Amino acid sequence: MTDTQGLAAIIAEVPKAELHLHLEGSISPETVSLLGARRGVTIAPEAAASRYAYTDFTGFLEAFKWATGYLKAPEDYALITHRLADELVRQRVIYAEITVSVGVMERYGQNVEANFAAIDEVARRYRENGQLRIAWIFDATRQFGPNAAMKVAVHAAKFQKHGVVAFGIGGDELAVPTVNFRAAYDYARNQGLHVTMHAGEIGGPELVREAIDHLGAERIGHGIAVMRDPALADRLANLRVPLEICLTSNLRTGALARQTVKPGATLADHPLPQFVDRGVTVTLSTDDPAMFHTDLLSEYNHAVSLGLSKPQIAKIIESGFTTSFVAPEHKLPLLNQFRSSAKSLGLL
Repeated sequence: MTDTQGLAAIIAEVPKAELHLHLEGSISPETVSLLGARRGVTIAPEAAASRYAYTDFTGFLEAFKWATGYLKAPEDYALITHRLADELVRQRVIYAEITVSVGVMERYGQNVEANFAAIDEVARRYRENGQLRIAWIFDATRQFGPNAAMKVAVHAAKFQKHGVVAFGIGGDELAVPTVNFRAAYDYARNQGLHVTMHAGEIGGPELVREAIDHLGAERIGHGIAVMRDPALADRLANLRVPLEICLTSNLRTGALARQTVKPGATLADHPLPQFVDRGVTVTLSTDDPAMFHTDLLSEYNHAVSLGLSKPQIAKIIESGFTTSFVAPEHKLPLLNQFRSSAKSLGLL
C-alpha cells in the first residue's frame, strides 16, 4: 500500500465534519426520479443525470432550480434528509452543518415550519442513535433581494432551539450589492445566530472583503478569489476567518476557470495548497455532492493529490470541528472523538 493509499484509508475511517453542504444539492438523479413519481411525472434517472451536466455557474443554478422544483411537501424534504444522512454516515462524518434553501421554500410559497419539522425529525433520529449530529444553516438566495433575505433570517432565529445555528446567503453573488443585506445580518447576529456568506466563488476578492467588513461573516463559502489578493489572504489568516473549500464544485461550475482566467482550468490550478501554505484556515466540503458527482472522501483524496501532507490534511479535518458553529458542550466531545481516532490511526 502506497502512502497515498494509506492516507486515503485513514481519511475514510477517521471521524469528520462537513460544514458547506446544501441539502437540496444532495438530490441524486434516482431521488429526482422518485420525487417526480410522487407527482405523477415520469423521469428516468438517466434523464435526471443529464440535467446535472453543465459547464458554468448559470447552468448549475438552472439545474439546482429544476431539481428543487420537485420538492413539494414535508415528506419530500424528509426523504432527501434521510438519504443524505445515510451518505454522511457511510463516509464517517459525525457532524454536519447542512444548509437549507429556506429562501427557495419561501419563493415557492411552501410551509417552512412544516418542511423543517420533517427535516429535523429525521436529524433527531440520527442524533439519538449516536451516528451523526446535524445542525442547520438557513440560506437566503442573493438574487431574491434583501427583503426575502430578512424573512429567512427571521425563520432562522425562530428555529434556533431546533438546531439552526446560522444564517447565510448563497446564489448569484453578482446579483445584489453586499451592503444591501446588512439589516438581515444584523438581525441574525442580534438574535444569537452565527453568520456566513458565499463570496469570492465567481465574484472578485472585494466581495469576500465586503462579506467580512459589511456583514461580519464568520466563515466564507468558497472564497477562491482570495488567490488574487495576497494581502486579503494574510488578513483572513490573521483573523482566522475560514474558507469553506469545495474543490470539485469549483471545477464543475466554472468558478476556478473564471478566477484563474483559464478556460481549461484543472484541479492542479486550485489555490488550496497556496491557502494552506499562507496560513489561511480552510475546511473541505462537497457543496452539492449529487450535482457535482462527488463525496467528501473524494474531496480529501483530491486534496492529497494536490500535494497536501498528512499533517496538513489532519489540520483541515480538525478545522472542520474547531470552526464549526456547534455549541461548546458538543464541540469538545466531537473534537476529542476525532483526535482520539486520528492518534490511533496515525494521522496525528
